[in-house]
Amino acid sequence: MSGSDGPATPRVVVGVSGSLGSLTALSRAADEARRRGAELWPVLAWQPPGGDLAARRGPASSLLTDEWQRLARERLVGVLKDVFGEAGPGVWMYALVAQGSPGPALVEVADREDDVLVVGAGRRSHLHRACHRSVSRYCLAHAACPVLAVPPSPLESELAAVHRRNAWRLRLHTGHLAEETVPQEGA
Repeated sequence: MSGSDGPATPRVVVGVSGSLGSLTALSRAADEARRRGAELWPVLAWQPPGGDLAARRGPASSLLTDEWQRLARERLVGVLKDVFGEAGPGVWMYALVAQGSPGPALVEVADREDDVLVVGAGRRSHLHRACHRSVSRYCLAHAACPVLAVPPSPLESELAAVHRRNAWRLRLHTGHLAEETVPQEGA
């Protein structure tokens, strides 16, 4: 926080991981920041493989931590370029890389009442919920500001269906493609 007497600029903080859900959330957060006249704060939270304790045990832990930090920064920059291109999001943006669990890291950054925290709602399958902690649920329960949980893109479920079809080596049904016609030029 700054020590100035003026009002703080509103912020839209968004969790970014590179997943399709986080890309959808990032795009929605940029729209929300433009609508509110706010700054966009994309945050990529990362943890060392095996957790913090495992990372501290090695003799070269500081070198590894620096490398993991660099890789996280590269990943965030790559995601921002993929979503916004060279033009950028159209608002002031402050990208952050935070070491720690995504939920607590996002809640710590979005610590003002006038912030808006945007997270991807994630997958909705029972198996995924049982195996993975939900960042969006953590943020909804602990954030001091409003939280916008963005549902997955409909394209994500279609992509998952294609992936399952390929994994099981099932044939692709193209009957519906023949029914759709593409207008020809000059016709």
